[in-house]
Amino acid sequence: MKKTLLLTFLFSALLAFSFSSTAEAQSRYSNTELGVILGEPTGISLKAWQSDNTAFDAGIAWSFGDNGSLHLHADYLIHNWMDVESGSLALYYGLGARVQLADDPRFGARIPIGLQYNIPDTRLATFFEVAPLLDLVPETTFDVNGGLGIRIYL
Repeated sequence: MKKTLLLTFLFSALLAFSFSSTAEAQSRYSNTELGVILGEPTGISLKAWQSDNTAFDAGIAWSFGDNGSLHLHADYLIHNWMDVESGSLALYYGLGARVQLADDPRFGARIPIGLQYNIPDTRLATFFEVAPLLDLVPETTFDVNGGLGIRIYL
């Protein structure tokens, strides 16, 4: 069961990133960001921009709740840019999937909502995110993930 969930997730994430297109710059140095997210779960965060307003993100992280487990997620995000004096600030929201690999593996949907701030004159972007979760396998349960993060444009 764990291998099937992991393979399904990885295949879905690879498929999503394979449809990458060239994005116009919205105060960005590139279309790819890589960094860390601290919270529940804590781990590595990757973002691939598709346009000025859309991106795919993915994470591989460690969940410290319930005796610890590996957490994988992939989301499609829509960004609404706001006027700020310096840098770029976006409110984003989206829909995705997550797999939690533990003694009792889980698979379900994520609904991330957050803010991203691109720091002016740097390659850095900070973000804050809350993601309600609706696990569907092995049973229907509700939970919430969230964290703070920083990524660098590659």
